[in-house]
Amino acid sequence: MRHAGTQEIETPRLLLRRIAPADAPAMYRNWASDPAVTRYMRWEPHKDETETFALLTAWDELYQNPDYYHWCLVDKVTGEVFGTMGFCDDRMGEPGAAETWRSLGFDTSQGVWEPGYCIGRAWWGKGFMTEALRAAVDYWFTRTDSRWLACCHAVENPASGRVMQKAGFVWHHDDTYHKFDGTPVPCHTYLLTRDAWQTRKDTL
Repeated sequence: MRHAGTQEIETPRLLLRRIAPADAPAMYRNWASDPAVTRYMRWEPHKDETETFALLTAWDELYQNPDYYHWCLVDKVTGEVFGTMGFCDDRMGEPGAAETWRSLGFDTSQGVWEPGYCIGRAWWGKGFMTEALRAAVDYWFTRTDSRWLACCHAVENPASGRVMQKAGFVWHHDDTYHKFDGTPVPCHTYLLTRDAWQTRKDTL
């Protein structure tokens, strides 16, 4: 599979760039410490800014890998960092995802790639996440030769599903993912193929 790594993406309102250890105060303040934001995430709220800094330091080491995709979301008007967007495959995401998709007839030889995102509560309901996901999906299908993307959200978090639908994803099946502590979370799983993405781009 051809990879492009994490390069800057610009939209009308956002700059998507690599997140750095220096962004730890903004990440902790704007979303990582908020239980309302992390409610449906696999991870728990950060206890302090030191925890956030340590995580960003570890992430920063991964940017040398061409198959690592992880951006922070920056408001171009204020310069504030208020969320993240990334792609990971089943090795970093839900264990067993490849087996599930393979049983449904999909080629998983290049992994099961899935976008994931998180946004601060103060920025909810303003279309930022939809804007970021659309841009990231365009980047993915333009810069890589991947044939499809999967995406899922907790059944109890339909707002995330609406973001996926606006970005072109279509419901495919229901499944269960697990938080890092093993807690099962029923979810809706979506699919976006390269052909469907291209058709959508051609009609815009």
